[in-house]
Amino acid sequence: MKRPLALIPVALIAVLLGACTPSTGGLGSVGSAAPSADPSVAPGSPDLTPAPSSPVGTPDASPATGTSVVRAYFHLAGPQGSEGLVAVLRQTPETQAVARAAMNGLLAGPQGSELEASPAITSAVPAGTRLLGLSIANGIATVDLSREFEAGGGSRSAFGRLAQVVFTLTQFPTVRSVVFQVEGETVTVFGSEGIVIGGPMARADFEDFLPAIFVDRPAWGAAIGNPATVTGTANVFEAQFLITLFDASGREQFGGPVMATSGSGTRGTFEITIPYTVDQAQWGTLRAWNASAMDGSPEDIRDYPVWLTPAG
Repeated sequence: MKRPLALIPVALIAVLLGACTPSTGGLGSVGSAAPSADPSVAPGSPDLTPAPSSPVGTPDASPATGTSVVRAYFHLAGPQGSEGLVAVLRQTPETQAVARAAMNGLLAGPQGSELEASPAITSAVPAGTRLLGLSIANGIATVDLSREFEAGGGSRSAFGRLAQVVFTLTQFPTVRSVVFQVEGETVTVFGSEGIVIGGPMARADFEDFLPAIFVDRPAWGAAIGNPATVTGTANVFEAQFLITLFDASGREQFGGPVMATSGSGTRGTFEITIPYTVDQAQWGTLRAWNASAMDGSPEDIRDYPVWLTPAG
């Protein structure tokens, strides 16, 4: 946790936003936002998966006829404070078994442009892991995975794969926590590292696997709508951080402070609506970052490629 040395005044934030241009400022340059390979979901596909407040199976908007869009959670590399879990989209044939589809998307691993992402997107779930069963009752998902799931990798990897499954299944409002089984047996001690699992596991059990500023929606590589709605959680000093939106040319479309519901050692939620103006659809970059409590310098920087569209 970062030391709470001083509150960054709003005036200083305004100076930072004005001074840190994409090409010369302390935030550094904006890389090419356009994925360089075919993604698993059509480029710019909107984040259509159920929001926590949505009825199960009801997406935020209707996907293409005959398909369902679900989310899978992987690991996005980066410096301390910016690395951690990231949501990506998966498009599957239309199904009511959306939780099973999401798990299959997770077990398939990173796909398409995700394989060439920089920083890298990876999975701690061992290759060859199979989904043997999945049921949901009373807010608890019970997931049965093959023996490969608990094989090797060390304690960090083992915790990481548990986190990926928990976040993938708790994207749905009917799931609050997850019970793990391996080959039909409920897990109480996981893997060779002997990780004790005392009961159902929830997102709160894996906060150490999140970046300081965790943008959960939009997913990595999703369309963000216009205006865009950005939601997630953050654990930063005084609950305050910044979001900047760049278009394909690196021009700043939006920049401003965001307040989470809590901070300074606790993780709070946030939601912000971002207006922007583009003449045609294009890839852009959504950047979440923090101004250091020590000297105001940018830190905890995390970039998401997003598909921008003209206002309707």
